[in-house]
Amino acid sequence: MNTVPYGRLSAFYLFYFGSLGAFMPYWSLYLQALGFDAQAIGELIAIIMATKIIAPNIWGWIADHTGRHIGLVRVTTLLTVLCFLGVFAGHSYLWLALVMGVFSFFWNAALPQFEATTIAHLGTQAHRYSHIRLWGSIGFIITVALFGWLFKYISITWLPTLLLGLFTSIWLMSLLVPEKTIVQSSLAAESFFEVLKRPEVIALFLVCFLMQASHGPYYIFYSIYLEDYGYSRDLIGQLWALGVLAEVGVFLVMHRWLRRYRLSRLLIISLGITGGRWLLIGNYVESLPVLLFAQLLHAASYGMYHGVAIQLVCQHFADHHLGRAQALYSSLSFGAGGAVGSLVSGYTWENAGAQISYLWAALICGVAVWISWQWMGDSEKGIAPR
Repeated sequence: MNTVPYGRLSAFYLFYFGSLGAFMPYWSLYLQALGFDAQAIGELIAIIMATKIIAPNIWGWIADHTGRHIGLVRVTTLLTVLCFLGVFAGHSYLWLALVMGVFSFFWNAALPQFEATTIAHLGTQAHRYSHIRLWGSIGFIITVALFGWLFKYISITWLPTLLLGLFTSIWLMSLLVPEKTIVQSSLAAESFFEVLKRPEVIALFLVCFLMQASHGPYYIFYSIYLEDYGYSRDLIGQLWALGVLAEVGVFLVMHRWLRRYRLSRLLIISLGITGGRWLLIGNYVESLPVLLFAQLLHAASYGMYHGVAIQLVCQHFADHHLGRAQALYSSLSFGAGGAVGSLVSGYTWENAGAQISYLWAALICGVAVWISWQWMGDSEKGIAPR
């Protein structure tokens, strides 16, 4: 990997997912501190998820036609900083909905293009993606644990200021990463939309949608859920960090699994474990040992799942389609799936309670397992070198 800018790519992931480590566990607590109820919190966060449906595809199309993936990352991360300043101007529902929609339109556009840049830099070493991506997990661990401790001593209302610093750091890191030309591949004869029509590709994106929808109760209400049962914010931050620490462990060995095992089988395993995780959290929240074990399962529900999904996208799409392919993966899973999961969990949390919310999340994982088993096939034994 001596020709790959490993340090600079890793630094971007460090700060990008560091911002997620500050945002996902604590933004719902911040909104709760402003006086919003569960339904409003679910709707406001769903707006952020919903922009992933549109934004990555628009920027992905531009990137694939201009070839300037990292150039667009620099533009979108700068606009993220400027738009996020709006949260300091007002706290009404409508104003925050507007600011979150505009800010996240740019924030959600950056990562898919950076993923395409990383894969392009790696070239034939695409299976080593997880070695770079794990630094994002480390960034998440640092901020989620640090902020959990910090909010014992300062008000949660300081969160937007801290996030602004992290968003600025992301933009600065993007300036250090060189552009990498995406070469045309032998698959160029097949158009992007022809690939999308394949049953196994449709199944892949549907499974990714369901997987992220199942995370709704976790991403939106996990911190609130634990706080309601008497867990301190310090401990809540440590539980989030433990989950991502398990994810790091998977990333360290993922390159071996990808070359040894069938991708579809790894995907099915990750989906099944995720469903079990939601049942444990929903029904045994008063047991700290069970919560600790459930957090270790994040190794499968994100680490294994994401590593396999990225490789499946790379396997199905030609190099010059990667920008749009990564954008579609982001928009359908983290975008549409995340938005639906946020909305449904907000309504069920308010009207049916936490246990029902986590139950439907587990059932969704079961549906995803069935789709993977029926439609994605298992002819591949691992990821072939690109």
